[in-house]
Amino acid sequence: MRAWRWDLFCRVIDNFGDAGVCWRLAAALGARGHAVRLWIDDASALAWMAPQGAPGVTVQPWDDTPPDLPPGDVVVEAFGCAPPPGFVARMAARMAARLSANTAPPVWINLEYLSAEPYVERSHGLRSPQLAGPGAGLDKWFFYPGFTPATGGLLQDGAAVGDDPAGARTWLRAQPWAQAWRESDRLVLLFGYASLPLPGLLQALAGQPTTLLLPPGALRDRLQAEPLPSNLRLAALPHVSQPEFDRVLAATDLNLVRGEDSFVRAQLCAGAPLIWQIYPQHDGAHAPKLAAFLDRYLAGCPPALAATVRQGFHAANGLAPWPAALPELSAWRAVHQAWRAQLRAQDDLCAQLLRFVKGRQG
Repeated sequence: MRAWRWDLFCRVIDNFGDAGVCWRLAAALGARGHAVRLWIDDASALAWMAPQGAPGVTVQPWDDTPPDLPPGDVVVEAFGCAPPPGFVARMAARMAARLSANTAPPVWINLEYLSAEPYVERSHGLRSPQLAGPGAGLDKWFFYPGFTPATGGLLQDGAAVGDDPAGARTWLRAQPWAQAWRESDRLVLLFGYASLPLPGLLQALAGQPTTLLLPPGALRDRLQAEPLPSNLRLAALPHVSQPEFDRVLAATDLNLVRGEDSFVRAQLCAGAPLIWQIYPQHDGAHAPKLAAFLDRYLAGCPPALAATVRQGFHAANGLAPWPAALPELSAWRAVHQAWRAQLRAQDDLCAQLLRFVKGRQG
């Protein structure tokens, strides 16, 4: 497969997940020999998320006056962020010049949000002809990440770090910010939104000595300002690079994660189970999205365990009270690892994306 030139467009909405997903994709494509230009309107998080950069990847600031650069072979807009009209017009110009110049227009892809809902399998790979606007005459293609072979899959690069939890713990032990952690403690990552319901969670965790790893943000500020049950202690996790964050996930006994990027990594990199605080939507659309994931994640799980795990997920999202105690971790871990093995057996998102583009090159 020949190397292509990619333009990947990313708008950072209100957290780091958009940049996290786009950087992982850009780095994965670069590692496979492709040249990627990442257009991003706020690259500040990359200073700690990817301090070393990545082979084949250049970062292009995306501001109000983007430069008039020629499009590459593939254009990916992440989460429907819509490339600049002038850039799209240049894509269409390549379509108009195709017969005379013997060149193909870029393959234009909308990389959608992750969901386990049934519509993903129906919508993945659909064509959207552009009938008006600067891109008139072009086709846009919908590419949906997902959890089944009928979807675009998940980005799996670097997931093998989860196969060495002992090595991850050795690395963690050497980090100065982890000195509050006692190795006899249960180790829990709390990477949630500020809205995470805390009192019931802290009581559920206080049944045994536990160290809470807390990334920067409003949730950490809340916890540092409140008295904790005596069995709980805090360790302030700084901003770390993506490979380091994967190691954190691999070292823990339980991961409470949020959004999309950390949610996916907690499934692929960690042998320990997870609780997901989904991005809240004002119309309540996050509730069926959460339910669809749990139906897949807990398929085949013993009913009593499934009920408690489901309650924990619902509680993290304000949809139920926290259980008095969290599920027994060894049984939950076995369920999680079976799910992880199922995901890893599927084709990686990057590999699927490359096949998808190859099938649509003129």
